[in-house]
Amino acid sequence: MFKSFSFALVSVIIVSLISLVGIFTISISERRLRRLLLFLVSFAAGSLFGGAFIHLLPEVFNEYGFGLDVSLYFLLGIILFFILEKFIHWRHCHIPTTKRHPHHLAVMNIVGDALHNFMDGVVIAASYLSSVKLGITTTTAVILHEIPQEIGDFSVLLYAGLSRVKALFFNFLSALSAVIGTILVLVLGQKVGDFSLFLLPITAGGFVYIAGSDLIPELHKACEPVRESIFQLIYFILGILVMVSLVFIE
Repeated sequence: MFKSFSFALVSVIIVSLISLVGIFTISISERRLRRLLLFLVSFAAGSLFGGAFIHLLPEVFNEYGFGLDVSLYFLLGIILFFILEKFIHWRHCHIPTTKRHPHHLAVMNIVGDALHNFMDGVVIAASYLSSVKLGITTTTAVILHEIPQEIGDFSVLLYAGLSRVKALFFNFLSALSAVIGTILVLVLGQKVGDFSLFLLPITAGGFVYIAGSDLIPELHKACEPVRESIFQLIYFILGILVMVSLVFIE
């Protein structure tokens, strides 16, 4: 158990530090950044689908079988993430703000990002409670998803009028909510039996929701040439292949 605790805390701290990635994009032109983000979003979408269907769900099936309860928990994960976005009126956006692509105010973005990062901490901890290998796989999928998200969030805060230092600070502060989510689940996991049966399919449902309703629609909004659309597809498949490769590493 101590090993799972240690790996989970280290993983969530690494994920939180990704919130500082925005500083590396300041010197990149908006056009180049948009193209880069679209490829990263494609890669993240593939990795999230792969994480859900290649790692999380098979782990649950092998451990507990495939029954009605697993299906309902999976659907509950989709519903919870749907409610989360509806409740805070915040769209999980990965594309920088422009006049044609407006965002909500900085405060709403920070609150929404904190809630989302809290859920990231929850799913990472839940995976480590099942096994260290699954935890590493889930953390990898979360990291690949966090990179374009945090770049987008940093752009939103700059657009809202915050200085670069304040934007980095508040983006990192909201990212620390992931640590709270991880600690909460690790503590509860010791007291609640079969905690993984409950959280792993919910995590898989959340991954599918984010990839299917947030990331892929962003790709469809971009009117890109056929050549770049093909590259998006390639990066999407590469994201899946990364998750496949982790099976053999395990």
